[in-house]
Amino acid sequence: TWHGGGTPSKSVPEYWANGTVPWLSPKDMDVGIVRSTKDHISEQALAKTTVKLVSAGSVAFVVRSNVLRRRFPVALVPFEVTLNQDMRALVPHEGIIVEYLALVCRARADAILSIAGRIDGSMAAIQSAALLDFRIPIPPLEIQQQVVEILGRFTWAETELQTRLEAESEARELQRFQCRSILLKRAEEVRSEDSVALSELVEFTNGKAHERLVVPDGSIALLTARFISTSGKSARWVNPEDALTPARSGDIAMVMSDLPNGRALARCFYVEEDGRYTANQRVCLLRVRDEKPMSPRWLYHFLDRNPQLLTYNNGQDQTHLKKGQILDIRVPLVALVAQKQAAATLDRLDANVRDLVSNLQAEQEARRKQYEYYRDRLLTFKELAA
Repeated sequence: TWHGGGTPSKSVPEYWANGTVPWLSPKDMDVGIVRSTKDHISEQALAKTTVKLVSAGSVAFVVRSNVLRRRFPVALVPFEVTLNQDMRALVPHEGIIVEYLALVCRARADAILSIAGRIDGSMAAIQSAALLDFRIPIPPLEIQQQVVEILGRFTWAETELQTRLEAESEARELQRFQCRSILLKRAEEVRSEDSVALSELVEFTNGKAHERLVVPDGSIALLTARFISTSGKSARWVNPEDALTPARSGDIAMVMSDLPNGRALARCFYVEEDGRYTANQRVCLLRVRDEKPMSPRWLYHFLDRNPQLLTYNNGQDQTHLKKGQILDIRVPLVALVAQKQAAATLDRLDANVRDLVSNLQAEQEARRKQYEYYRDRLLTFKELAA
């Protein structure tokens, strides 16, 4: 049985205040099994709106979101839940194990996306009819149970490895920031009379929206929060003539907006050469006016996740840094030779951390492909004649 979703009016506080009913949205769908939702609605919202409760043991799908440009999120939901309007959920009929259904739908996610995916203006979506018509193998219950048990063991091993690798990666990132703090300690201890406002050192340019200009074969990378937070690994592209806010060599791109306690806020990206990047909305470009008193490379390290900017994150609401907040940052007046020495040391540290993290991610990817190979073999059945 298929279920749709909706959003109770945000203008009615009692629909959301002290909510206890899980409300599933695309931001909860980064996992194979949903353990909890970030948002909850109240019992009153359930009683007075069109939002309905989906029974425990469903398979949830994201059907409208720009994440569908890259992948088709599918997850098992083992508890009762309500749905955002961009979600659909499927509760299987008797004779189908829900864990099996989730596994086979995740295994076929790319195929479903290639058949049912579409673009609605600036938003990606899944065509309902194509999704409903997609055929999946349903073997006897005994076989379904065996598949679930075998892949469950693989999943447990993969999750354990991923947890260890992520912990190691986070530890190295923490080590990087600690070393960075030590090297920039002079900046943290500087007196106000030994510093200047960032506005005296840089020109500020706000990025412009490029979503409608994105093309698969463009040559100019779009500087977005995702691009910057992944160090350029997740890129979208535009054509050179569509670069509305082109970045030049020496520019510092900064993420101005992020979710509560997000890791992208105030993350910076240093532009190495002309003609390769353009800044999207919610990303700004900072260009040093005069490199004699200020090294752009040192300033990049100083601004990256700067504590002065992170204080604007209250942990509850999405943070939107304002131009004035960024330009009011106090920057220490450090000798240029000391700036360049610190920047060179931090560059070497960054390179070492990136190499280590890259190796850990390569290990994760190898294990994921191994899991997918065995999963696909187990989920390949010869279709019987009707």
